[in-house]
Amino acid sequence: MLDRFCKTPSLGTLYLTATHLIFVDPDAKKETWILHMHIANTEKLPLTTTGSPLLIRTKTFLSVTFVIPKERDCHDIYITLQQLSQPSNVEELYCFTYTSPVEEMPKSLGWDFFNLQAEYERQGVPNEQWCLTKLNSDYDLCETYPKYLIVPASANITTLMGSSKFRSKGRLPVLSYLHHNKASISRCSQPLSGFSARCLEDEKMLNHVLRTNPNANYMFVVDTRPKINAMANRAAGKGYENEAFYENIKFQFLGVENIHVMRNSLTKVIETCEQKNPTMNSFLSGLESSGWLRHIKSILDTSWFIAQAVDDGINVVVHCSDGWDRTAQVCFLAALLLDPYYRTITGFQALIEKDWLAFGHKFSERCGHIQGDSREISPVFTQLLDCTWQLMQQFPLAFQFNEKFLLTLHDHVHSCQYGTFIGNSEKEKIELKLAQKTYSLWGYMANYLNEYENPLYDPADFSGVLVPILAPQKITFWRGMYCRFESGVHPREPQTDLLAATVNHTHSLDDHIKYLSKRISSMKSFIAKAVENKFNKLNDSRSRNAPTDNRYFYEKTKELEASDHDHPLKASPEARVDDLSPSKSGQNLSKDLDSVALDWKSLRNTNECICSSYFDQCSQKTHCRRCGYLNQQNVSVCKPCYEILVNSTETSD
Repeated sequence: MLDRFCKTPSLGTLYLTATHLIFVDPDAKKETWILHMHIANTEKLPLTTTGSPLLIRTKTFLSVTFVIPKERDCHDIYITLQQLSQPSNVEELYCFTYTSPVEEMPKSLGWDFFNLQAEYERQGVPNEQWCLTKLNSDYDLCETYPKYLIVPASANITTLMGSSKFRSKGRLPVLSYLHHNKASISRCSQPLSGFSARCLEDEKMLNHVLRTNPNANYMFVVDTRPKINAMANRAAGKGYENEAFYENIKFQFLGVENIHVMRNSLTKVIETCEQKNPTMNSFLSGLESSGWLRHIKSILDTSWFIAQAVDDGINVVVHCSDGWDRTAQVCFLAALLLDPYYRTITGFQALIEKDWLAFGHKFSERCGHIQGDSREISPVFTQLLDCTWQLMQQFPLAFQFNEKFLLTLHDHVHSCQYGTFIGNSEKEKIELKLAQKTYSLWGYMANYLNEYENPLYDPADFSGVLVPILAPQKITFWRGMYCRFESGVHPREPQTDLLAATVNHTHSLDDHIKYLSKRISSMKSFIAKAVENKFNKLNDSRSRNAPTDNRYFYEKTKELEASDHDHPLKASPEARVDDLSPSKSGQNLSKDLDSVALDWKSLRNTNECICSSYFDQCSQKTHCRRCGYLNQQNVSVCKPCYEILVNSTETSD
């Protein structure tokens, strides 16, 4: 295996399974697992003297070359990977065959975590201005919208149906987010206006949206596209609203480019990151020519314009072309800026459920889940996560989740291991019976929430609207996403993981200090009583021939036993009874001092678990609180230390 960041090639065995490509290097004690669904493309390179090279690029930005001795074997692997990485239909995806360990999570876990109606109720909807309509209960009004929609209470069925027919894909204006000041964000698709067409029902519909907010006499309609793109769509019978037909509405074009421009931009970013001998000039010029950071800024600018308008009490209606790419991005980010609930782990997931899963996004096409038109692939969701990361850099205390949370979302959107992001709409998800046939990503993440928590999170300081600084110098390159494999095929540890390990170590030592303090206090009490009893014996000559009074031994045992209950690594709930002699009590206290590791091993440059299992690139490394070594299980102590604790408990019993 050739790694562009390592001068020495790795020698090992390549295994091709039904779901993964696995490379095992026994000398370096490393395993490299590549999920077939993560493979973006494979390329056969020219033959060399050592064999036939096969270049693999993944959707997680890993680039690795395997040199296979026989050209025929290389060709067979190449053909097989092409077939396995892009199935011909949805039901062949990994999620339909994946089985999680029963003890880890049941298949039903996570599918009922979020409910769209409950989320609207949290926002105070339905109310006098907004009502729930069941007009789309059979997905007849708009098949890419959710079953239940929130629309202006004053709009009748005729208005709703007329507006739906005048909007691309039937995506009429509906409520996405209601702020506490009654200003709202509504979303839709472009009108089928052409050069001169108009629709009275659609004009009424926007007027009804305007009247839901009694605090403003006008509202914004934000077209996220560059105006020249919107004008070009007029030739296809689509386009944008004619200002002459819509009263008290201000129209804004905000210049977010289309999916094709974004796809080409990311391709240039990848090429820049894969330079064999990059210089500062070549990297910066490559990043500049890609335009990637400029696109990220344009999305954030649009989102902040919407959030600022809503915070000022003005309604906003948002659309792009079909209303499921750029519209989803900016509606999501605007709500993230406005509502601190969405900056929690649960809230962020709920926002994804609402703006991306319920209201539809073409995940199958944009992520290349199945065979199809490659021109439909685009990093729309990747850009959303990048924009979120930019906000996290500016407000590190405002978000409950960390960088690993975003990376996990990104990787599993493409992995197809869970059914959460399969299908393009709520209707498709029901037809595929994903909740019955597949596992939920939310259920999996619920078991590992501690890995995604930001140790710096302080909601009290950021309980209102976030005001980002969107100057060009504040938009930075997300090295943790696009260059995470710069240290080799095993990604570098994020800073948040190092910070979380430090916090856990501190808590471990704090617990140990409390325990030892209690033990020392008990020892002091015991010694004082022992001295007092001995003094009394010397002065009482009549007690020479009397039976030995074991009362102080009983009291010592009782006191030390009580203090021993609180040991942070105690393997059994039963109390351990110390030996009765003072010398052994001192020995036990000495053992207690060493029973918790004071020095934790570094997360970096560690290849294997203490049980000799190789670390993979996905699982989080955790420290054993007794010995300080790393293991791959999310437990307080490693297996060897657990056995020692159990044996010591049994011996003392």
